[in-house]
Amino acid sequence: MVCRHYLSAGRRAGNYWLVGDVANSRGRSLYVHLIGPRAGRWTDAATGQFGDLLDLVREACGLVDFRDVAEEARHFLSLPQPEPVSDLRGDVGDGPPAERPATERARRLFRMTQPLAGTLADIYLRERGILRASAHGALRFHLSCYYRDLVTGRTASHPALVAAVTDAAGAITGVHRTYLSSGLDPDGVGKAKVDDPRRALGGLLGNGVRFRYPVTDPVPVLAAGEGIETMLSLSHVMPGMPMVAALTANHLAGFHFPPGCRRIYIAADADAAGRHGIEGLSRRAQAHGILPLVLSPELGDFNDDLRRLGPDRLTASLRAQLTPEDVVAFLP
Repeated sequence: MVCRHYLSAGRRAGNYWLVGDVANSRGRSLYVHLIGPRAGRWTDAATGQFGDLLDLVREACGLVDFRDVAEEARHFLSLPQPEPVSDLRGDVGDGPPAERPATERARRLFRMTQPLAGTLADIYLRERGILRASAHGALRFHLSCYYRDLVTGRTASHPALVAAVTDAAGAITGVHRTYLSSGLDPDGVGKAKVDDPRRALGGLLGNGVRFRYPVTDPVPVLAAGEGIETMLSLSHVMPGMPMVAALTANHLAGFHFPPGCRRIYIAADADAAGRHGIEGLSRRAQAHGILPLVLSPELGDFNDDLRRLGPDRLTASLRAQLTPEDVVAFLP
């Protein structure tokens, strides 16, 4: 019923509802699980967005605040009063169903990884101009990470860059995986040739992959964005600034601000979902008395700037966008 109401341009295909995107366009890149332990979870293979039914309602209706999302859901279900909302977030295609909660499985997966330095994942990031990724404890490498195609059901294993998603206290709430090619490609190490080489597991909402981010001290200034490579590119030229990758536009809009935050720089993504994340986070920041400032790349994204324009040009571009005091603090 939810899919037919909010995604009426789609159709059922086996155990999935297929549609173009959360804007209800025609197509097949967004799929919603209809049955089984993952029922209600969805992924857009074209944009990397994913979530549960509440996320779907929020995106389809253009809502930001959870109160409005809950009200829309209650209206749709004709509920007389609010009901407890369970956390449906968790595995997005992480293999066979398991009884363990998604956060526990995420922590277990992270324990199975190895340090990043010298691995295929380190090479993958170095080829993208990110030379000091191994200094970040949030990033690890898995030699043979389980992968299941959500449409065909076929399974395989691929090497993967694994990133820890943490809450404000530093506790791991989830993981993000970037599946990689074997490294034999003459063009270098790239993402695995699968439909959706980026997947997440566990609790993402309000949390993120953190770089140079203290968990005990106030964080008066930080930068936030969607992608890991985007934020690592900024961290490459501003290594002293705390940063967080929220992984999707939805989760960027819902990121939990740290205590003592006065300014938040939001790394821009040019697509519609990226603009939604920027606008949502900006509104929430202003409501909390935090100054939101948008950082814009010269090219497609900040990793493009780092790779194609070089760190000096990226530094100069950021120098013109930071406040004077942050230039002194973070761009010496």
